[in-house]
Amino acid sequence: MTGRGQTGAVAVTGIGLVTPAGIGTKATWAAVCSGRSAAAADPTLAGLPVTFSCRVPGFDPRAHVPGARPSRHDRFTQFALAAAHEAVADARLAPAGWDGSRVAVVLGSAAGGVGTYEEQFRKFLDTGDRAVSPLTLPAFLPNMAAGHLAIGLRATGPVLHTATACASGATAVATAAMLLLSDACDIAVAGGADAMVTPLCTTAFARLGALSRRHDDPAAASRPFDRDRDGFVIGEGAGVLVLERADDARARGAPVHAQLAGYATSADAHHPVAPDPQGRGLGRAVREALRTAGATPDEVDHINAHGTSTPLNDRVEAAALHAHFAGDPPSVTAPKGVTGHTMGAAGAVEAALTALTVEHHLVPPTANFLRAGPGTDTVDVVSGAPRPQRIRLALSNSLGFGGHNTVLAFRPAA
Repeated sequence: MTGRGQTGAVAVTGIGLVTPAGIGTKATWAAVCSGRSAAAADPTLAGLPVTFSCRVPGFDPRAHVPGARPSRHDRFTQFALAAAHEAVADARLAPAGWDGSRVAVVLGSAAGGVGTYEEQFRKFLDTGDRAVSPLTLPAFLPNMAAGHLAIGLRATGPVLHTATACASGATAVATAAMLLLSDACDIAVAGGADAMVTPLCTTAFARLGALSRRHDDPAAASRPFDRDRDGFVIGEGAGVLVLERADDARARGAPVHAQLAGYATSADAHHPVAPDPQGRGLGRAVREALRTAGATPDEVDHINAHGTSTPLNDRVEAAALHAHFAGDPPSVTAPKGVTGHTMGAAGAVEAALTALTVEHHLVPPTANFLRAGPGTDTVDVVSGAPRPQRIRLALSNSLGFGGHNTVLAFRPAA
């Protein structure tokens, strides 16, 4: 993990968040620490098998996106732009003054502009070809959030899109770190965005049996690792981090939230939608992330779990964590209890929350976790209230359909 003679450490100098917990990093962090679930009835899903979701509250692209052009940007791109501009400002960087050829943009998404696709396809079926907007493809294509952001930031270095399902945002962060340490860029704007709270996507997940059916109490529906979990709550949003080599950040006196000390990706090669029942792929990613961080399992004090609230995922993840950290188990939190599952944004949102956890030495609680059940009683789930904790090393786990696993390792700023 070295590049251009650097130490190998990557600094997180900026964070931007647009989530169901709130618009902006401060609002999201406060809501996640409060343990208040964002799930609520969703009128756009009326009549479908599942009628509740985790929506970003009060999002107005004209108010939250500099230079917004809503007719040209799908909702997922709007989220990405808002989060990225917050992250760049937080890093105290000014695009007007940087060398754009040394700036990379890496954004992940599971579905891209699926809302635009659904809307335009309905118009095509109902009215015919002349009803379809000529802007459909520039709004729908999954790479367009990265493309639009590169235009807005005048970034002419590597501009990439990652697609590893619900691990996409975390994969983008790992890819950005590799670009930095290979000297392909000096600044990387990395993260994920998705806006999959649509009729088709929600119905498809419901048909898979992946969504909670707790219609009588949506706010209690997302309950990672809890004995009574019955599925996830679909959500939306974006998370973006600004990454720089630690030496470069130090040289310019940049604020540093945390250091990205290691990362790893792996594949289960097991099943299209189910994780390896032994958690072997996740285990490999954990071991490799620790190796790249130059750390041992006993240094890990905290884990931000993928924790979807599905019966299978939580059991498998708990088993994998117990196998690697059985001696003195680290604290575990799962933000999806508050935010729902933000899909391709989740890995980046949770990477940002892990960096904030390390920075503040405060572990947010897992919303709605009341009692562990068989298979999830081996992990130390933080619940009820935030837990103050000194953290030497924290891991953030992200898993995705197709058997994708990404693990990111964070240390406190040096």
